[in-house]
Amino acid sequence: MLSLKTEKDIFETILARRSVRSFKKNKISQSIISNLLEAAVRAPTALHQEPWGFVIIQDEQTLKTLSDYAKPLFLAELNKRELDSLEQLLDVFESPNFNIFYDADTIILICGRTSSPFYVADCWLAAENLMLVACAMRLGSCVIGSAVGAFNTPDIRNKFGIPDNFTAVAPIALGYPSIESPPTSRKAPLIFTTIASN
Repeated sequence: MLSLKTEKDIFETILARRSVRSFKKNKISQSIISNLLEAAVRAPTALHQEPWGFVIIQDEQTLKTLSDYAKPLFLAELNKRELDSLEQLLDVFESPNFNIFYDADTIILICGRTSSPFYVADCWLAAENLMLVACAMRLGSCVIGSAVGAFNTPDIRNKFGIPDNFTAVAPIALGYPSIESPPTSRKAPLIFTTIASN
């Protein structure tokens, strides 16, 4: 059962969460990972399916190899799209020194059982729980969407023991932030309709 003390209440944590892209070399302990996973599996789940499974990677060389494998796959995917920022992204991802995991110590990959009708939504709800608890514990996190394609290739699925009936949904980089991430602005809620009785 999750039992931890944090320095922020839930709303403070939501406001404090940032996408962190610079990490210290300090390793996250297994007890902290257990707490993060406990938070993840407490997420709402449609039809009580709990369709998630997890891959935990804390090996620097494995993450570097995976980054090098993922970058050309992601570049190929980018080239199929018409994005305003494509040229800038290409420059970053073509750099041999760029690590898509930002040199994070830990990656937690959330996978979903594809037979569950809402597995994608359930996995993202689990990811949000995990990242909010990470923030409350003064850890940084960042969703690494550019790694999804690599995690779903047969070679990588086999290497990390991802069963055939699961698919990679949410790779999350985790670690201790090396710099303070400034807050980012958000647009006001876009409300299409409000219906209320008098």
